[in-house]
Amino acid sequence: MGNGDSRVRGLAARAGGWSARHRWAAVGIWVLFVVLAMGIGSAAGRVDVDESDQLKGETHTAATIIDDAGIKEPSGETVLIQSKDASVTSTDSEFRTAVTAVVEAVEGTGRVTDVTSPYDTKTISKDGRSALVQFDMRGDAETAGDRVEPVLKAVAGVQEDHGSLRIEEIGGASMAKQYKDAFGNDFKKAEYSALPVAFGILLIAFGALVAALLPVALAMTAIVATMGLMGLVSHVQPMSDTANSVMLLVGLAVGVDYCLFYLRREREEREAGRDAGAALRIAAATSGRAIIVSGVTVCVAMAGMLFTGLAEFEAMGLASLMVVAVAMVGSVTVLPALLSLLGERVEKGRIPFLRRRGRRGNGDSRFWTAVLKRVLAKPLASVLVAAGVLLAIAAPAVGMKTENLTLDQEFGNSLPIVGTYNRVNDAFPGGSDPAEVIVKANDINAPEVKQALADFKARAVSSGASRGPVDIKLHDAQNVAFVYVPLVGGSDQDKAAKSLEKLRDDVRPATLGKVDGVQAPITGQVAGSKDFNDQLIGSVVPVFAFVVVFAFLLMLLSFRSLTVAITSIVLNLLSVGAAYGILVAVFQHGWGASLVGAEGVGAIVTWLPLFLFVILFGLSMDYHVFVVSRIREARLRGRTTQDAIQHGVVTTAGVVTSAAVIMVAVFAIFGTLSMQSMKQMGVGLAAAVLIDATVIRGVLLPAVMALLGERNWYFPKWLHRLPDLTHDESPEEVTSTVAGEGEPLRV
Repeated sequence: MGNGDSRVRGLAARAGGWSARHRWAAVGIWVLFVVLAMGIGSAAGRVDVDESDQLKGETHTAATIIDDAGIKEPSGETVLIQSKDASVTSTDSEFRTAVTAVVEAVEGTGRVTDVTSPYDTKTISKDGRSALVQFDMRGDAETAGDRVEPVLKAVAGVQEDHGSLRIEEIGGASMAKQYKDAFGNDFKKAEYSALPVAFGILLIAFGALVAALLPVALAMTAIVATMGLMGLVSHVQPMSDTANSVMLLVGLAVGVDYCLFYLRREREEREAGRDAGAALRIAAATSGRAIIVSGVTVCVAMAGMLFTGLAEFEAMGLASLMVVAVAMVGSVTVLPALLSLLGERVEKGRIPFLRRRGRRGNGDSRFWTAVLKRVLAKPLASVLVAAGVLLAIAAPAVGMKTENLTLDQEFGNSLPIVGTYNRVNDAFPGGSDPAEVIVKANDINAPEVKQALADFKARAVSSGASRGPVDIKLHDAQNVAFVYVPLVGGSDQDKAAKSLEKLRDDVRPATLGKVDGVQAPITGQVAGSKDFNDQLIGSVVPVFAFVVVFAFLLMLLSFRSLTVAITSIVLNLLSVGAAYGILVAVFQHGWGASLVGAEGVGAIVTWLPLFLFVILFGLSMDYHVFVVSRIREARLRGRTTQDAIQHGVVTTAGVVTSAAVIMVAVFAIFGTLSMQSMKQMGVGLAAAVLIDATVIRGVLLPAVMALLGERNWYFPKWLHRLPDLTHDESPEEVTSTVAGEGEPLRV
């Protein structure tokens, strides 16, 4: 190919060509889009996921009853008064004095209501060493954590006056405050530190300030625009803070990756002697096409979350899908325009000591050239060794145990309130997280309803589901009653789940279930966990099927090769399996857990496996599409399959490595957080990306393709009717016939 015009076809090539010719218009349109999206989104405001929409099943029914009745549940707080040894009990004057002091102290703040003494409510442990003072925070429960500080100080003051007793507060507001103080800022810092980390790695990769700034600028504008779009879309599909955080992670990852792919190809072509215009056209037709194929595949993977039926997952999936789509469009439109405007100035700001090393003039990676030489010399041995290693890493995933993490599992000993939580549960099993029965009747004070409530209260204890005390709170005006049932098992999720099952399947049908017109859904932390698990498990098959089938079809249409489509899916599944194995080994079995601060977790948080599958399957396609596109391009230009594999892998190794290092670094930041769920997410994503960019793309993919030879391009005649999306793969007209049954490779 010379410096003259090269005939290119396809969406990416046309978009890049138009943007290069109308560069100021392309940049202006992009800036206008970002500004309008952010402005309109801010004006519209964001609607967040409502608690009543979080889950289906009984938890959803209970939340709906509460919302329809207009009942605003206050944030409940509890003060534990506990003797440090057996010398003082609830009958002693010192203990009684402390209880009275706590009641007076919290009432004196003016921030609480409905303060109850344990001597009135009988919330005294069987051994007499522990008692609970209970009360509600005034005002909105969602903001109670912002107002609980004076109450906490009042309780701490009583503690100072009673050294022989342990006096501690726990509840929704106090937990929210400790969580916000300890981890809210920590989490935000992790998000904000991701950007400078990515920029630093890009600076090393390119060795030039302007070139390093371009990917960051594209990613940030895509994220800003998507934040605005989230505000608009939230009026149809509510969003959340979690969805926003996931969107930021995914947006940074793909935004930087796409720009990196494009920019590296354009730079490579210029170094090969092409003029700026020809280099840009080639980058548009090759890397631009790979970006579109990858972006559409990632969007399809993210769309899999919409099939869970879980509002939080739907929000995460839609937010991720939008940011990928925006980044993809920006990469094939405004990026060519900026490169055309900058020309050679994209190399401005060279850092003298960051000259690129370890790369030949033709852009090939020396390290991967050496690796590929050995892999391609013995492809069968390479496949067996690499696949064997990955299967061994994935093996622990067979025994994966998932559960919603309890407070002590989530935070370990990093929060003082965890100790309080455990002590309350030891003295009053289930008292910290009781089951809540929301009873709705035509007349809550009807004799048969009152009798059913009394029978339920008695049978809950006699059945062994609870040790009591079972409390009933009536809302006469709304004909609703709240029944609070401490579950036997307490913080032991398995035992508490069995107690919940007794309530739902035995106690309720025999009591409240016999009264016509009465609804009695059971909610609470344990019930919510069970309902979430049930719904998540039920969505696994449709989500997996949707993602795998549509990814397969996209690869089939994009490369017109049945073999490439199949191997793509198998290799991606192997990558995900290895990530699962690492998660189980570290967080469930504790192998090397001390290295990441994950001792004693013993389980994988319920939502993570499905979330990781969707995210990893999408992100893995970034590298796969980019590498395979380069291999196919080389094959179309007349190279043998063996040469094309070597050329494709070694010429993309640098950009794939840079992109992977950025992803691993960003995800690893989240692996340093104290919250185990975030730590698991960060470690899982970082490990999977590292495996994918090295073992999968650098060893297993080329070895498998080398073994298959010309069969890589097998495309049965009966599939020829499918749309041909391969025409964008090369900037040159090339025809090469593949031996065997199939079709000619053409552009």
